[in-house]
Amino acid sequence: MIVKFIDTKNVITKSNLPVCDFSVNPYTGCEHACKYCYASFMKRFTGHTEEWGAFLDIKDWGNIYNPEKYKGKELFIGSVTDPYQPAEEKYKRTRSLLEQLQGSGAVISIATKSDLILRDLDLIKTFPDARVSWSINTLDENFKNDMDGAVSITRRISAMKEFHNAGVRTTCFISPIFPEITDIKAIIKETKNFCNLVWLENLNLRGNYKPVILSYIADKYPNLLPLYKAIYTKNDRTYWTALDAEMRRFCALENLPYIRDDDSMRRPFDAPPIVVNYFFHEQVKKSAKGKA
Repeated sequence: MIVKFIDTKNVITKSNLPVCDFSVNPYTGCEHACKYCYASFMKRFTGHTEEWGAFLDIKDWGNIYNPEKYKGKELFIGSVTDPYQPAEEKYKRTRSLLEQLQGSGAVISIATKSDLILRDLDLIKTFPDARVSWSINTLDENFKNDMDGAVSITRRISAMKEFHNAGVRTTCFISPIFPEITDIKAIIKETKNFCNLVWLENLNLRGNYKPVILSYIADKYPNLLPLYKAIYTKNDRTYWTALDAEMRRFCALENLPYIRDDDSMRRPFDAPPIVVNYFFHEQVKKSAKGKA
């Protein structure tokens, strides 16, 4: 791992994402080295020539002046890095960020694949309407290990449960969905009692990792290769249309609200989770904040 320390003028930047006003990334790069990671596009802007997952830039932004200006604004921490990747245990850049924002009235949302975030539970609880999401796209630890170097699925779900029991809103982010590999129904059944929201996001292959994933499918799941080629070389959306209908039926049977990406809802903390279809998230409108 090539580690560098870099100065940055402002770690909080305006965002075009539909679920937040600002993006916050305490690191550039990520040790988890997910094979499907969309954030690898960051290399175009940072000049890194190393493989994604082989480098990490640790940001120093000094003090955040007038943090109260973010009052009521939604800050998404971890849009292109995992703020609780292993380096955070030593460098505490995410914790430093939270300490600087504490009491500002900022509304924070944190995305991670780690249970290191449990270290900061008491701090995160002090933020109004805080939400933490964990990416879980399988219950199969072997498949997980093939795809990323983050902590086990069991540890992720355990952390989600602890946050939910502490009164923090949680999201199970079923992403990316690997066609005919990700068992969405099993994941929802496993997590529905301790999450407020379930997001569904399709596997969107582009850039350098498209051939990597297709090669993996050809090697490990050769029977699925025709399906993957239809989806990812011929742009056939039949699978996703059918999956949308299937999930609608499943959620009805489970008494779970199922909404499309341009809806927004808020429900009592103890209500069953809302399941939100974020297939083709690149088309999601700014109004899609899917609150629960």
